[in-house]
Amino acid sequence: MGWAENSSLKAEGSTDMVIGDRLRALREQRNFSQGEIEKRTGLLRCYVSRVENGHTVPAVETLEKFARALEVPMYQLFYDGEEPPKLPILQKGKSGADTAWGNNGKDARLLGKFCRLFSHMEEADLRMVLFMAQKMARREGALKTSVKSKEHSG
Repeated sequence: MGWAENSSLKAEGSTDMVIGDRLRALREQRNFSQGEIEKRTGLLRCYVSRVENGHTVPAVETLEKFARALEVPMYQLFYDGEEPPKLPILQKGKSGADTAWGNNGKDARLLGKFCRLFSHMEEADLRMVLFMAQKMARREGALKTSVKSKEHSG
């Protein structure tokens, strides 16, 4: 299912966020009518209504028009807080790509070995290995979440 076919986005905390609901809330906070948004964006009022009711998911360019019309930075269309979301702290002098697993050293050699081995596998076997890796990663993520919640509660 493509992004345009599914009108809900995943927000932080795994709750569904429907972009139309957020646009309506921002519009109503500013006491703008759909007609006012039509004038400010050049989009038809009926299109604004379709977006707000979840019948249409706007393209990025259209979201930029909404943000300008609502006089908010683009990130506020997807984020409910007052301040922008905090960015991860990267090691000094290194970009996110430099700190990614498998970019250098022992991890890079291991990743290279995996790539060579996977390239010789039958598709069905590769699918099974990838499925098992996904299950293990989910289990590891759930375990970390469980440990963190216990640390915070105790």
